[in-house]
Amino acid sequence: MIRRLSGFALFLLLCPGASSPLGAQPVIQPTVDITKVPAAAQPSNHFDAEAATDAYMAMIPPAEIARSNDYFEGGYWLILWDFLVGAAISLLLLQTRWSARMRDLAARFTRFRWLQTFLYWVQYLVVTSILGFPLAWYEGLYREQQYGLATQTFGPWMGDQLKGFLLSLFLGGLVVILLFRIVRSFPRTWWIVGAVAGIALSIVAVAIAPVFIRPMFNKITKLNDPKVTGPILRMARANGIPVNDVYEIDASRQTTRMSADVSGFAGTTRITLNDNLLRRGSPEEIEAVMGHEMGHYVLNHVLEDILFLSIVITCSMAFLFWGLKWSLARWGAQWGISGPGDPAVLPLAMLLLSILFFVLTPVMNSETRMHEKQADMFGLNASRQPDGFAQAAIHLGEYRKMHPGTLEEWIFFDHPSGYNRIHSAMVWKAQNLDLFGPPAASAESPVPAPPTTR
Repeated sequence: MIRRLSGFALFLLLCPGASSPLGAQPVIQPTVDITKVPAAAQPSNHFDAEAATDAYMAMIPPAEIARSNDYFEGGYWLILWDFLVGAAISLLLLQTRWSARMRDLAARFTRFRWLQTFLYWVQYLVVTSILGFPLAWYEGLYREQQYGLATQTFGPWMGDQLKGFLLSLFLGGLVVILLFRIVRSFPRTWWIVGAVAGIALSIVAVAIAPVFIRPMFNKITKLNDPKVTGPILRMARANGIPVNDVYEIDASRQTTRMSADVSGFAGTTRITLNDNLLRRGSPEEIEAVMGHEMGHYVLNHVLEDILFLSIVITCSMAFLFWGLKWSLARWGAQWGISGPGDPAVLPLAMLLLSILFFVLTPVMNSETRMHEKQADMFGLNASRQPDGFAQAAIHLGEYRKMHPGTLEEWIFFDHPSGYNRIHSAMVWKAQNLDLFGPPAASAESPVPAPPTTR
């Protein structure tokens, strides 16, 4: 959620890339049957959360663990490469004065400053998308197909990229026009006014994205299977979530990943499950996942995310104010940039913000991970499906490292690791064994014979 909000509020940082591999690799289907609860995780007088966790972990073949670890650890390097490539593009535009030339070209077409800003934005978006093509291709599609996570080929994937490009072109253009207008109108305090504008845009994004933007990329239909919707809606009503329907999204046209969410607010709240979860998840897993997603809503995580993001945006704008002032005083004339209100400053602004958010990676991940942990606990209490949670953790383990080190998890994980989520579910189960019927009989605790009647 934090990434969605910051992405919209700081739309000037969005540069959709486009490409695709020559041929798709076959999707790797998981070979683990996780619908059966392992013996050590069955309720008994000697139930042990550690043993139950290990039993679930043992269900995952070593080859699949190795593949998942390889994929996720490769993502650590992509964080670095994303930063370095973005920084290189920004420096290229500045050092060669391409940015200044794009500004001059826009000025030749019109005398209106707002239109000059928009024309600069169009050029900037096109140039950065082309320069970012190779990495966007590798990261967005080729690598996903190599690990069996993408289901698209060249045409459909490129179509989604073009949609994202057009959204960035027009919506991002409006945001850039607004921000530059603020900078020019408030030369000493633009970072304060800009922060307020960014926060307002974030709130708008949360409200409109599930209803207006998501349907541009996926087909969303009302789910009419009462076996699925019944338990979900009962759980929603029991927790005060104002919804009457459950929706399905055709995520399988793009990915094999399973997901769901309770998104929106102020009349736009919507429960959505992707078709991968519906097809592959057991009823217990679906209830567990939806309990988790409802936790975000009930625990006001959207509001807390906005408050946290408000601090991040304010600090970012202050950092930008200082960074631009210092950088332009030193290199502004060399780059042909007259001041912070000059559209040609955009690559420098992007460079400064990318440095800041690269450094803040552990902070941003930790804030999100804290909310995910809270939602896990809420979901366990709401759904009472600890084994469903374990199943979900194993499914997510297809592309997330299951058992990282403590420091590794703190830096790179925006969700609790799969091992920790299974362990939390099994601890919850150990503390609520009475919910699962009488414990299984054992040699140490034989089942007593029924009393005789006279």
